[in-house]
Amino acid sequence: MLKSPSLQPIEIKISTVVAISTILHSSDPLAIDAALKQMTGGVPDFFDDEFAVIDVSDIAAGLPKIDWKQLVALLKKYRLNAVAVRGATPEMADAIRSHGLSLDEGGASVKPREPGPAPAAVAPAPAVAAPAGTMVIDTPVRAGQRIYARGCDLIITAVVNNGAEIIADGSIHVYAPLHGRALAGASGNAEARIFALSMQPELVSIAGVYRTFDEGFPPEMARQPAQIRLIGDRIDILSLSPASRA
Repeated sequence: MLKSPSLQPIEIKISTVVAISTILHSSDPLAIDAALKQMTGGVPDFFDDEFAVIDVSDIAAGLPKIDWKQLVALLKKYRLNAVAVRGATPEMADAIRSHGLSLDEGGASVKPREPGPAPAAVAPAPAVAAPAGTMVIDTPVRAGQRIYARGCDLIITAVVNNGAEIIADGSIHVYAPLHGRALAGASGNAEARIFALSMQPELVSIAGVYRTFDEGFPPEMARQPAQIRLIGDRIDILSLSPASRA
């Protein structure tokens, strides 16, 4: 009789986890609470217990202290689970770790600005490379499901239902009705786009810039072919119906 290999009490495998970036422009809990309440429209399940990375890059240099316990609890109130902090100063590190948060080194550390001569002109940073390859999904994406096309485009040939979430590092193409949430350019590709034959999403995002449709998708383009792209820091919706291009 063949014996099954003994199982270890624990296994370690590499996995990819998608987290929402919560970019702070203030450390005032009341201001953050009010902004989140307005953003979610009071809908209790607007966020679905997603992981969140707190980005303090814009405010860290001018803040001597942040109440991490209160901030984590506030995000939890809106079903955002803080797991890491990005853009923190070295002085913040111990306080951050003491609250069970990791330090995300995805962005450069924040340093206080000091007066000095104007910097010399430098070449612009290279654009984020477009992902290669494609993930194809031929079955409906149901409420509660999350699909992530890591490092590639995502093509879906069936309906994406309300409550579903589709994510791609590249562009998203849905050859069916798109409800739910669609997040393209998840790794920072601002050139990514979202296409659908019948556009009616709950939320869209490109390279971290998002737009919700609490009051419904624009009626002149709802349930019609459309694309969504990023223009500067604004989400732009463009009809793809033949009549609009005639």
